[in-house]
Amino acid sequence: MSDYSNDETTGFAKGLLIGMLTGGAVGAALALLFAPKSGRELRSDIQYKTNQYKDKAGELVVAASERAQQIVNEGRKRAETLVDDARERASSLLNDAERIVSDARAKATTSGSKAAGDVKASAGKFAEAVKAGTDAFKEELRNPSAS
Repeated sequence: MSDYSNDETTGFAKGLLIGMLTGGAVGAALALLFAPKSGRELRSDIQYKTNQYKDKAGELVVAASERAQQIVNEGRKRAETLVDDARERASSLLNDAERIVSDARAKATTSGSKAAGDVKASAGKFAEAVKAGTDAFKEELRNPSAS
C-alpha cells in the first residue's frame, strides 16, 4: 500500500478516536444530568412539593371560608331586611284595620238603628281578629324556631 492509504487509515483512526471520546463525554454529561437523585435529595424534593401543595390548599380553605362567611353575612342582612319590611307592613295593616274599625264604630254610633249596632259588634270582632292575627305574626317573627 501507498503512503496515501496509510495516512487515510491514520486519519480515520484519529477521527474515530476523537468521535468516541467526544461521544463518551457527551453521554457521561447527559447521564449525570438525567441520573436519579439520591434518596435524601428525592425525599427533600418530595417534602418541599408536599409543603407547597399543603400551603396552597390552606390558602384555598381560608379563602373559601372567608367567602362563605361573607355569603352568610349577606344572607343575614337580607333576612333582617325582609323581617323588618314584614314588620312594617304588619304594623301598617294593623293601623289601617284599626282606622277602618274606628270609622265603622263612628258611623255606628251616629246611627241609632239595630243595623248600626250589628255593624258595631262586627267591627269589634273584626278588630279583635286583626289584632290577634297581628300579635301572632309578631310572635312568630320573634320566635322563628317555634314553627
